[in-house]
Amino acid sequence: MRVHSALLVITLAAGAAPAAAQEAPHAARSTSPIKALTPEEIADYLAGAGMGFALAAELNGYPGPRHVLELADSLGLDADRRAAVQAIFDAMSSEARQLGAALVAAEAGLDSAFAGGSITDAALEERVLRAGTFRGRLRLAHLRAHLAVADLLTPAERRAYARLRGYGDGAAGTHHH
Repeated sequence: MRVHSALLVITLAAGAAPAAAQEAPHAARSTSPIKALTPEEIADYLAGAGMGFALAAELNGYPGPRHVLELADSLGLDADRRAAVQAIFDAMSSEARQLGAALVAAEAGLDSAFAGGSITDAALEERVLRAGTFRGRLRLAHLRAHLAVADLLTPAERRAYARLRGYGDGAAGTHHH
């Protein structure tokens, strides 16, 4: 019975730990200029960072432009295709920075509306949908870049990319539309 009681205590303590861990980030956010975003998230959005937005593409054989540029030598890309990938990256990065800034501004507006204490349901809906639209467009910009890069690479290059990135045997890189 003592073993059972000890396991119960351990199980309950383990179950309580995630709840406590989940509370800590919320407390830390209370000092952030935008309560729903950490300072790191704000910086990433303003920089146009990927933040996992393109994982659906990346992990299904559609390489990202930044990583393709990093692996260009290993992939044997010539100067023309490197330039084409760089152009895709530059366009995506510019668009992502603009959308990230718009998203941060939308989140700041939502935060200030709540801070003001008089937000209405209609204003809430408009502000949340506005922020969601920018988040969706930001993800779309990153995913489109993966799609465009995939069109520039051969199936063998995509398989090599997947292997170099550590995604197994590279079989995911064989899909091509």
